[in-house]
Amino acid sequence: MTAPEIVAQMMRRDAFSQWLGVTVLVAEPGRCVLEARVRPETLNGFSIAHGGLTYSLADSALAFASNGHGQHAVSIETSIAHLKPVAAGDLLTAEAVERHRSKTLGRYDVTVRRDGTDVAHFRGTVFFKDTPWQPEAHS
Repeated sequence: MTAPEIVAQMMRRDAFSQWLGVTVLVAEPGRCVLEARVRPETLNGFSIAHGGLTYSLADSALAFASNGHGQHAVSIETSIAHLKPVAAGDLLTAEAVERHRSKTLGRYDVTVRRDGTDVAHFRGTVFFKDTPWQPEAHS
C-alpha cells in the first residue's frame, strides 16, 4: 500500500482526528502535513487553545508519517513545547518529518505553525511492529 492509501485508511478509523477537523495535505513515507482550524470548543479557561489540541494535531501527523512506510508503527515517547498561544479561528498546520529510522525505531520532529509562525515543537519516537499494512476488505 502507498502512504496516501495507508493514511486514508487510518483517517477512516480515526474518529478523534475527524472530530478535530484534520485535513491531510501531504502523506509520504516519513513525512506528513496536516491542517485543522481551531474551534471554540477546543479553548481552555484562558480563551486560548488547549495544549491538547496542538499536541493531538502533532500526534496525528507523527502517526501518519511513521505508518506511511507500510509497517504498523506506534508511539512510545512524545514531548511538546508550546511556543505561542493559539486562538479560535486560527488555521494550524502540522508537519512531521522523519529524522531517524532503523528496523524497529523511528524519531520524528513535528512543527505546528500558524501563518508560517511556529506555535509548537513536538518530538516523537515510534516502534515499528512486524505487521505490514493491508488494504481494507470491502463488503
